[in-house]
Amino acid sequence: MLPLSLYIHIPWCLKKCPYCDFNSHAIKDQLPETHYIDSLLADLAQDIERYDITRPLHSIFIGGGTPSLFSPDALNRLLRGIEAQLRFVDNIEITLEANPSTFEYQKFAEFKTIGINRLSIGVQTFDDNLLTELGRVHSGKEAIAAAEMARQVGFDNFNLDLMFGLPKSTVTHSEHDIRTAIALQPTHLSFYQLTLEPNTYFHRYPPVLPSDELIFKTQQHCQQILAENGYAQYEVSAYSLTGKQCRHNLNYWQFGDYLGIGAGAHGKLSLTLPQNIIRTQKNKHPECYAQPNDFIENEIELSELPLEFLMNQLRLKQGFTLAYYQIATGLDATTLEPALSDCVKTGLLEKCENIYRCTDHGWNFLDNVLQKFVP
Repeated sequence: MLPLSLYIHIPWCLKKCPYCDFNSHAIKDQLPETHYIDSLLADLAQDIERYDITRPLHSIFIGGGTPSLFSPDALNRLLRGIEAQLRFVDNIEITLEANPSTFEYQKFAEFKTIGINRLSIGVQTFDDNLLTELGRVHSGKEAIAAAEMARQVGFDNFNLDLMFGLPKSTVTHSEHDIRTAIALQPTHLSFYQLTLEPNTYFHRYPPVLPSDELIFKTQQHCQQILAENGYAQYEVSAYSLTGKQCRHNLNYWQFGDYLGIGAGAHGKLSLTLPQNIIRTQKNKHPECYAQPNDFIENEIELSELPLEFLMNQLRLKQGFTLAYYQIATGLDATTLEPALSDCVKTGLLEKCENIYRCTDHGWNFLDNVLQKFVP
């Protein structure tokens, strides 16, 4: 069986950022911690019964929103309630997304005590002017203090999120961000380009962004700095020290299975192969989600498995084998042809022993690669 992960969505933030297309809502009143935790545990119980889930959990990712707004007591009740329903593997990875403005020493020390063993800190940039452009509520100094505090309370595994291609930014801005982040000694860095997503304020009122040439130059320059400092790129926007890849996200990209609970959360489950691989989506609005009824808003069976598999797997530098493709999809390797051979002939993919992966050219034009597998 494929490994099983659990994604938990907590949708509240201090403020909705203008670039954010995630299901997040600015806090208006007091956080409904007790009621929402009750709903999450009921949601999980319904999924377990509905899909006859017996596999143990290999990873948990608590995202948002800003889940670090919740109290340690609330998250402890959540984790113990999950553990009562599904077994945890011995070395389970449990990640909490955190905003720098929510860091308090005692609070994060308690997060560590209850079993959270990895943080993902949403820095975006250390430049105060650029943070203002992005509508963030923290400062560069707060971001540095948050990373330092993470280490002080015992988190030896944490990620820093950074963005490039920001309004009014230059190569120098991004280099400063990368070097500042490296000095804080995270085990993992997410470094990704700002995109203007639909249904965001930035999409409706687009800011002036750097040219494509400057963005590409920034990316290449900073990737070189990361490599020189031991942060290997293993996915389109993910860089880590040796052995510190995010196991939860790796499971996504390797077409593994995951449950999704919480308002708007997505899941993917392989019930039987290849006929019954499904994606689930939970009710999106927190008030609708928390009603005592069916939490599922949408459930669809995946029909374009070769494309679905490659959209995830080709994001990874390591590539894939045909044997793993058969394990993950239940399909014969011939279902990737003739597009697979064509990509090799045209230099978009390369085959090294039994592994297929993107060439440098294919990596930069991944959309062109995937287009070849569209039915």
